[in-house]
Amino acid sequence: MQFEILAKCSTTRARVSRMTLAHGPTMLPTFMPVATQAALKGLTPQQVEELGITLMLNNTYHLNLRPGTKVLDAAGGAHKFQNWRRNLLTDSGGFQMVSLSSFSKVTEEGVLFASPFTGEPTMLTPEESIRIQHSVGADIIMQLDDVVSSLTVGPRVEEAMLRSIRWLDRCIAYHTATDSPKTQNLFAIVQGGLDHDLRDRCLDEMIRRKDNISGYAVGGLSGGEEKDIFWRIIAQCTAKLPGDRPLYSMGIGFAEDLLVCVALGIDMADCVFPTRTARFGVALTFDGPLNLKLTRHAKSFIPIDEDCPCPTCRNRVSRAQLHHLASHDTVGAHALTQHNVVFQARLMAGARKAIYSDTFPNFIRSFFSRYFGGPDDGYPKWCVDALKSVGIDLLEGEEGATRRVVEGDGAKWEYSDGVV
Repeated sequence: MQFEILAKCSTTRARVSRMTLAHGPTMLPTFMPVATQAALKGLTPQQVEELGITLMLNNTYHLNLRPGTKVLDAAGGAHKFQNWRRNLLTDSGGFQMVSLSSFSKVTEEGVLFASPFTGEPTMLTPEESIRIQHSVGADIIMQLDDVVSSLTVGPRVEEAMLRSIRWLDRCIAYHTATDSPKTQNLFAIVQGGLDHDLRDRCLDEMIRRKDNISGYAVGGLSGGEEKDIFWRIIAQCTAKLPGDRPLYSMGIGFAEDLLVCVALGIDMADCVFPTRTARFGVALTFDGPLNLKLTRHAKSFIPIDEDCPCPTCRNRVSRAQLHHLASHDTVGAHALTQHNVVFQARLMAGARKAIYSDTFPNFIRSFFSRYFGGPDDGYPKWCVDALKSVGIDLLEGEEGATRRVVEGDGAKWEYSDGVV
């Protein structure tokens, strides 16, 4: 890996970097769409590449179940198996300790899973996780960490944090001792729940292992915790982690979350949100999410976004047609997935451009004003506080303007009974 910092925001911790891996460069900050089982749902790899995506995520646990490492080894790795020519990151399988908790049991050795398909037991150890990721051949591989829900409290959080450190050592030992591809880069995952002291202890230990680590991820968040706590943990981690490594916030997908994290110093993020929400008929726009299943769009013959370069908007597929397709045909999900993936890419590209020109604070203010409906509709308080901590005052504006702050997470969604 080559990691070059190209520009820094003079106000916030935001930065633009070039991360060059075996399958080419990826500009940071970036959003990684999730192709859990070696496919981005609804799109071919060629379509994903044509949308401008240079880094996406596969999942270790699921690829080990299907198609399995024997098939991946025979194919020459996941890049060749799925015909993906750009960069690839693999999750280690640790998140499945939460998402499949009813199928798993955690011990010091590893995680014993019962297959959700057949019930067959599988032991995922740190060494086995790395072995599978070697077969996948991802450019970035993640350590196996002991993951608990972000809402977990008590001694289990400290136990998981300390075990994640021990498992990191086992991942490093296996990765460096085996005849693994030298183009694979190991990332550590900082744990510690919502406890700042535990996070600090984990940060200290993982920074000590810097010589064997290509990058760092902040794990254990985006599980339903209060956003006011979420951003403070992110800020704590980015303030302490080495500045010469890419920093990755796991499971982040909402537009406001992405931009706040970029301002706090995050370079990479991933989430199923843009592709999953497309399958529910929702288009992401700079004016907020648009639920195309609502009848108000049935006679709207304009595209989702006149300025969007995605194939759906460029070919002027109307909101009316998408309203029809979203409820009756998989083509609707396909069209919306293309749009939503491009929306996330445009959002991050806009952030990079603003950081380059050192106008990032203005970019943030302009985005929030438009996305949340203008100065009188209100901004989520956690966003206001998070951005203020790095020098951006969202409430600062033209003389006489009023800007309201709303409590809660502030996600703006359209439902059949209106906007909430």
